[in-house]
Amino acid sequence: MSELSLFLHQFIDYVVALVDGMGYLGIFLLMTLESSFVPFPSEVVLIPAGYLAHQGDMNAVMACVAGIAGSLVGAGINYYLSYTFGRSFILRYGKYFLLSEEKFLTLEKMFLQHGAFATFVGRLIFGIRQWISIPAGLAKMPFGKFSVLTSAGAGIWVIILVSLGYVLGESAEAGRVAKVVGYWLAGVVVVISVAYFFWWHPRKKKNITLQQNGA
Repeated sequence: MSELSLFLHQFIDYVVALVDGMGYLGIFLLMTLESSFVPFPSEVVLIPAGYLAHQGDMNAVMACVAGIAGSLVGAGINYYLSYTFGRSFILRYGKYFLLSEEKFLTLEKMFLQHGAFATFVGRLIFGIRQWISIPAGLAKMPFGKFSVLTSAGAGIWVIILVSLGYVLGESAEAGRVAKVVGYWLAGVVVVISVAYFFWWHPRKKKNITLQQNGA
């Protein structure tokens, strides 16, 4: 076994032991970090949780529930920070948490143009899912609506990673496959986006126009 393979094996053993020791509360707390202003790789938490479920040391459904709940709480932190302190606060301090002004402005534009759709789909995209809750908070999207969209988007990713851990076990291969699944998921996002832009969004605009003309 090469030094790299040995290191990966030891690291995976450590993470599995950490998740096992902390239990569902650990999954919840780490996923809260992953979805808030401290980006944390969800693969490191959820794939071992799936493996432990396969071993009978965890319940897969409970692991998913803990992961989704943590994702929602973490996203809620960002939502309420932006909701409470406003745009100038995010522009001033976001750079200290890897949210550059350029990225923030891109997210803000995306949200202002597509609202609920951006909140849901943003949860499925690398590098965006941690931050999409910020423009939602700035726009004061109703928290109930925000919670449903965030939970739905996060739930898809959480279930995928826990399932990978359950099927593939504690091998380093699981992490590689997770990235491949991430790329496929990005493809699905593209397909959904195309459907949105060419079918649902034009229909929505047409309905709004008709309502305005009727008024």
